[in-house]
Order: sequence, then C-alpha cells, then structure tokens
Amino acid sequence: MTASLDLRLAPAALAVWVVTLTGLLAGWLPAAVLALLAMPAAILAWKAARVRPFARAALVVLLLAGVAATGIAVRAYGVAHHPVRLAADHGERATLRVTLTSAPTPLRGASFGTRRAADRSLVHAELQAAEVAGRRVRADGAVVLLVPTAAWRNLIAGQQLTATGKAAPPRAGELTVAALQVLGPPADVVAAPGWQRVAEDLRVGLRQVSADVLSPAAAGLLPGLVVGDTGKLPPEVEQDFKTAGLSHLTAVSGANLAIVCGAVLMLLHLAGAGPVISAIGAGAALIGFVVLAGPEPSVLRAAVMGAITLLALVLGRQRSALPVLSASVIGLLLLEPDLATSAGFALSVAATAGLVLLAPAWSAALRARGVPIGVAEAIAVPLAAHVVTAPLIAALSGAVSLVAVPANMLADPVVAPATVFGVLATVTAPASTWVAGVFGWLAAPELEWVLLVADRAAAVPGAEFDWPSGTVGGVLLAVLVVVGLITLRSKRIRWVVAVAVLLAVLVLVPVRSMLPGWPTPGWSLVACDVGQGDGLVLATGRPGEAVVVDAGPDPQRAAECLHRLGIRRVPLAVLTHLHADHVSGLAALMGKIPVDAVAIGPLREPAWALDEVVRDARAHRVPVVPMSSGQHAAWPGLVLDVLGPDPALARTQSADDANDASIVLLATTPAGRVLLTGDVELPGQGRLMSSGADLRADVLKVPHHGSRYTTPRFLQAVRPRLAVISVGAGNSYGHPSPLVVDHLTRAGTKVLRTDREGDIAILPGPHGPRFVSRGDPLRPSGRR
Repeated sequence: MTASLDLRLAPAALAVWVVTLTGLLAGWLPAAVLALLAMPAAILAWKAARVRPFARAALVVLLLAGVAATGIAVRAYGVAHHPVRLAADHGERATLRVTLTSAPTPLRGASFGTRRAADRSLVHAELQAAEVAGRRVRADGAVVLLVPTAAWRNLIAGQQLTATGKAAPPRAGELTVAALQVLGPPADVVAAPGWQRVAEDLRVGLRQVSADVLSPAAAGLLPGLVVGDTGKLPPEVEQDFKTAGLSHLTAVSGANLAIVCGAVLMLLHLAGAGPVISAIGAGAALIGFVVLAGPEPSVLRAAVMGAITLLALVLGRQRSALPVLSASVIGLLLLEPDLATSAGFALSVAATAGLVLLAPAWSAALRARGVPIGVAEAIAVPLAAHVVTAPLIAALSGAVSLVAVPANMLADPVVAPATVFGVLATVTAPASTWVAGVFGWLAAPELEWVLLVADRAAAVPGAEFDWPSGTVGGVLLAVLVVVGLITLRSKRIRWVVAVAVLLAVLVLVPVRSMLPGWPTPGWSLVACDVGQGDGLVLATGRPGEAVVVDAGPDPQRAAECLHRLGIRRVPLAVLTHLHADHVSGLAALMGKIPVDAVAIGPLREPAWALDEVVRDARAHRVPVVPMSSGQHAAWPGLVLDVLGPDPALARTQSADDANDASIVLLATTPAGRVLLTGDVELPGQGRLMSSGADLRADVLKVPHHGSRYTTPRFLQAVRPRLAVISVGAGNSYGHPSPLVVDHLTRAGTKVLRTDREGDIAILPGPHGPRFVSRGDPLRPSGRR
C-alpha cells in the first residue's frame, strides 16, 4: 500500500506551509529573505534538472516556496504598515467602513447570566475605508470586530456598515489588520446581496423547525451538524462533546460535504444517471452547501477537503488522493495564507490524509481477519482520523481523550442520516414547514443517540488526561504515535501494549480519585475562584500568613478561600485598582481575618469606591497605604517588586483609566517568578514594556480576566509557562477572549481558568511551577 503512494507534491506542500508560517509568525522581512534565497537555488536546480531527476522535484519545491514567500512577504508588509494597524498598536479610536464576511458569533461564555446587554460577539469583516485621528483613508484588509450581541445579532455576511470603537492589535500569526472593540450599534447598514439573504432565511428555517419538533439539546445539535451553527447548543453539551472527542461533528468540515455530496451521488446512481450527470449533481450540491453554510474561509476549506474525501472514498482513487490533497494545500495557502496558522485547517488536512491513507488499509486488514465490512469501516475511519489528529488536539487543548475512538465509532453511523434529514428539512422549510418538520422528526432518534453517546463518554472516569500543550506536547505525542504504529506491526508487541493499557486503566483511574484534598501542601500562589473578578493569595513563608492581591466582587468568596487555605493573618492586602470586581470582598475579609495594611495605587478613582475602602478600613482599624512603582517588600518566602503604575502618570488619569492605573507586581516565590497585572490594557502594557523592566515570569496572571485588550507582544515579553485567568463562569463579557487563550496555548503556555478549575494553587516543581486545582463539588480536579 505504501509503495503505491504518490508523494511527489507532498514536499512542495510542506515547503509552502513552512514558508507561509514563517511570514505570518516572524514578519515580512524573514519571508522576503526566503524569497530571495529561493531564486538562486531554483536556478541551480533548473540547471541540474536535465541530468538528475531529484533536481526536478527540488525545482518544483523551490519555485512554489519562492512564490509563497514572495506573496506572504508582500501581504505581511502591507499589514504591518497599514494605517489602521498603526492606530491599533497605540489603542486609538477608529471609525471603519466594512463589509461583513461572517455573521456575529457570540463568544462562548457571553450568552449566560442576566446582563444580556453586555454580551459580546465576534464578527469578521473586510475593510473598505477608515477614519483614524481625524484622517480618512481608503484601505482594504481583514478586520475583526468585538461587538454587543444585542445590537448586532440580526446582521449577516455581505452587509456593509460603519463601526466605531477602540482599535487593538490582532492575534499574532494572522494577516488581520486590527481588532475593533465596538460598544454601540452599527451605522449606515446596507442590505446583503440577495443570495446571502436567501441562505440566511434557510438557516433561520432550520433553527425554527428544530426548535418546534426536537428537544432543546437536539434542536441545538441539528444546525450544528448541518451548517456548523452551535448558537443554541447548551454549554454542558458542548463540553461533553469536547471531552468525548466529538466536537468535530458541530464544525463545518469536509465530512459534512462528503455526506451531502455522497447522498446526491447515491440517489443519482440509483436513478441510473451516468458519471457526467452524477459529477454535475455532486458539484451543484457542493456549491449549494457552501452558499448555505456561508462562504467563509473555513467553509471553503471544508469544500476542498470534502471534494478530496469524495475522490478517495467514493470514486476509489486512493493513489490520486494524496497529490490532490497536496495541490489543494498549496492552492489554499497561496490564496488564504492565514490558513497556515489555523487549527481547523491543520485538523482538516490531517484528518483527510488519515481517511485517504490509513483508513482503507486498516479496513482491509480488519476484513482480512474476518471482520464484516461495515464493522471494519466503523472501526478504521474514526481510529484513523483520531490517530492523525490527536497530536494537534493535544497541542491545542493540553489534553488527550481516551474515549474519542469508541465514542466516534458509536456516533458516526447515525451522523450521516441525521445530516441528510437536516439538509432536507432546511431546503423544504420555505415551501412547507410540515414537510420540514417530518424530516426533523426523522432526525430526532439519531440526534438523541449522539447526545447520549457524548454524555456517557464524557462521564467515564479519566475520560481525558492532561498533556503538555503547545508545539512540544504536539511533537511529543506525534513521535509516540509514529513509534506506536511501527511497533504495533508485531503481534507480540500488540499483546504487550494491550495488557499495559489495561493495567494503566485499572491503576490510574482509582489513583486519580484518591489524590490528596485541599489545600495542597507547599503552595506559593492560589488564585481563588471569586467569580468575575480577581482574588489572589501569596504565601509569605510563615505558617498561616499570606499576602492578598485583590478581594473579588463577592462579599464572602475571598474570605472563604482564605479560610480553606488556613490563613489566619494577612500582613498586606493590595488592591490593584478600585473597581468593584477587585475590592468588594475586602470588608468581609477584614471582618474575618486580621489585616495589617491595605495598599492602593496613586489613582484614587472612582471616588465612591475609594470612600468605601477607606471607610471599611477605618472600621477595622486598618491603615490604607500608597503603593506605586519602585517599591519593594519582602517576607521569608516572598519578595514583591512594584513595577507600576508610575505615580506622576497616574495623577493625570481619570476614572476611565482605572484599568491602566492598576498596580503591577512581580512576585518572587519558591515556585518561580509570578507577574500579577491587575487589569492593565494596551497603554499600560506598552508602558511596562518600554520601562526596561524584566517582565519574564514563570507564571502570569493574565490581565483583565483575559480580555481582548492584551497585546501579543506583551505575552511574548512575559513568556510564561503557566497563565492564570481569574474569570467568572458564564460571565456576560466574553472573558476570556478566545484570541488571547489561543495565543497563549500556541506559545506552549498552559492556560488555567478559575471558571473551569475552581481555586488554582501554584507550587514549585522539579522542572518549574506546577499546579493543582480544587474544582467544585460537581467538577473533578485537574492536576499537574
């Protein structure tokens, strides 16, 4: 099987991908250098190509890599010097005229709770014109808008509008010009093209039919299977899908398109249509599906991957599948370089390669051993897809699912009919809601089965386990997978591995449930789960004593956290700034635990909060002391250095600048250096980077609960191993931003969130800091 593979284009696809990644991550100058180096190398290869066949292959690789390097260098240079990008680097306000390329997508976590007006959504758009610092410029480029859901929820792709807000740098590794934080409704909205409105009407019809005839969970799942719309999927179901390794079912992928086009091909074949008519019908179905789901980059990517899957699995031309896959990767990266850093693109390529290369061989091997063909396919397809994507998933999530293969084996057989019934419900809804309802009703048993599989798989003890995230974790698991596939060719080794896995399950699962309770001995820092706010505790090295940094929004939760930790005295309580989510728990804390002093920054705004802090401190006879950059404090096991804010600068700021006037502390602890950042945003982060202070830290308390206003340059300057985000479950602000979390994860940082982990303790470890999380009574602790 391996000998028949056509690998000629694979090196070129890999070279184009590497060059494009270099341009996106390192900037336009390294890409330009690569383009210049490719030219003489291609000339040498061309001269040698007449006598050496290997040189012809090298020539193709060098030419395509040179084209990719030139293209990415030109684009990256244009983005880096774009007028809106320059404004974003300084956090300036901007007014943008844009065309939406996607509908608003609510940020997960923004749609729960009672403050619906503050819900945030993410919108991708193409820039038409901009007004920055009173100057209007006509410019193009991709932008991202963070918008209030309530005022933007009814917009669709294709509409032109004007948005005003505060510009911020985009996520690293993209050709996006800027992100715009928009607080108000859109202005000067123009209707979308007719075909976009028709597609949106079809999607609305699907959601309505689903809500009418299905259970709430199934009604959220069906639009996810058909068009990747998970807006109504309950969060607990989404978490179950993630743990069970079924999240791919609710994303538009090549599998969706393969199912739809495969159903069309089957119907045409049964009707006696010839190859030409069948190909035209499948192509029309593919185009129609792209229009229905929306012509976004992820959908177009899925269309290409779906076509490749059909080529290999439906037409049976496995040998031609790999060259077509390689050519598709090259073409997509040349047209959309941003895909080089897209996790979805990497997963699609890997899964497609697994389906066309591994699945047929494994299925044939199982059939040769007497396994029925249907069972063999049911085992080989999810196993191949999971094996090749597991390293990528581990690198992105920091976890490996042990139940993904059996869960997919159980769910996959019913996904295709459910998807087909969903598509039929979608296209018939405008003509007859009754007929559409029948198709929805026919999809109900399949949907309930998938939901049951996800629920039961996620409930298995030890369903997933922690794994190093980032590049190191992904490469490590990839090496183990390759070694495993090679060694498992021996029957004796297969038996040894099976016994080892069985013993590991029998031993590790009980051990995980018997791990010691809370608090864990030897902790240096604890991020208390105080809800949507900050509450941090630093051990001083003296028994029962700790420094507190912020007290959270709740009158009790910070005090309860300190009680669980056995803290009997607080020599210093630092309030990074005077916002309620950082100071409201102080009074209760002082009422239960002796506090020697309360420190506040030089900005005494907002005034009402200052009055409350001073009044409560006086009631408990606690002095309020000033704190600003340059100060230093030490205990036996803790040293605090104050990096900000500058007192002179803070005195010129107003209550609106309270976040950037946050006290920033560098704590030296037995677990390593810890940077505590309060809620500093772009200007404050810029001042820290320009101050000359060494910001490198082993642990970072991510600014402002992981809000979008954290620049990638700041995160790169810190380079933490662990990043702690203090954030409330179901908060209405969209915190933490997926863009910030994704940037940290890609850099190899383990991201810890109090909304998921509960109280988080940081401890010294043999190779750097480690963590133990307390969780809540319904959520198992994560430990590393």
